[in-house]
Amino acid sequence: MIEKTKELVEQKYTKANGYEHNAQVIYGDTDSVMVLFGPPEIAKCMEMGQEAAGFVSSQFVNPIKLEFEKVYYPYLLISKKRYAGLYWTNPVKYDKMDAKGIEVVRSWIGLMQTVRRDNCMLVQTVIDTALRKMLIDKDVEGAQQYTKNIIADLLQNKVDMSQLVITKALSKSDYANKQPHTELAEKMRKRDPGSAPALGDRVAYVIVKGAKGDQFFKRSEDPIFVLENNIPLDTQYYLENQLAKPLLRIFEPILGEKANLLLAGDHTRTISVAAPTVGGLMKFAVRTQTCLGCKTPLPKGIPSLWQN
Repeated sequence: MIEKTKELVEQKYTKANGYEHNAQVIYGDTDSVMVLFGPPEIAKCMEMGQEAAGFVSSQFVNPIKLEFEKVYYPYLLISKKRYAGLYWTNPVKYDKMDAKGIEVVRSWIGLMQTVRRDNCMLVQTVIDTALRKMLIDKDVEGAQQYTKNIIADLLQNKVDMSQLVITKALSKSDYANKQPHTELAEKMRKRDPGSAPALGDRVAYVIVKGAKGDQFFKRSEDPIFVLENNIPLDTQYYLENQLAKPLLRIFEPILGEKANLLLAGDHTRTISVAAPTVGGLMKFAVRTQTCLGCKTPLPKGIPSLWQN
């Protein structure tokens, strides 16, 4: 059906048939197609979309029927099932910013679901803000400068540590391979069995600096322990392993190879400060002892069960 729709649309909506542009089907899956009609006016594209839906439906036997649903403008198509754009169902005002397959967070503009829970909040915030600057404000330069400023702040330890916390659920199967959250769970169990995460719990961790050659999974640490012991974070890890790929995904379709300049340059040539920043939610963080059996928090002054 998709191939037939593509053929019908691209044969009818052409300059040779009196239209301003040659239409192009740029995406299709089992139940929808996206067509680039060409005109910059939202109302005109909606009109053509409704017309095309009726025309294509007339070429299929009942009960097959296509319906016009929405217009995306502007639209950032990264790859199949990865896109972002302003979602219009009327020509006066867009409904929301819509995204799929991209690391974003729920925000005031209506969107969005987080697609990966093992990304730290900084990734989701940066991608969300950069997309809004590009799609809503149409300010690509502003999006680039914002991103560079965030990277500079990260490498100087000016980003609140609460933005860098990663969480992952602890399951029995996770122990088959060395992973950051399972290694941390074991470390916490050795330190204090009463406060260690149990199977099914989500383990919160940050990545700290380690000795040269240290394996990645061994450098996960409890955020509260990091604060109490003033342990420096591995900010380079967050740039290279958390931010880099999501940023390149949204900037490369627009900037091409120049997108790599976001990850290198004067804004990355900074001297890291050893002490992690404490602010935001993290300044209210408190370590609490819990019951070994039911995990209920223990009143202050009650010793842990393992103590003599």
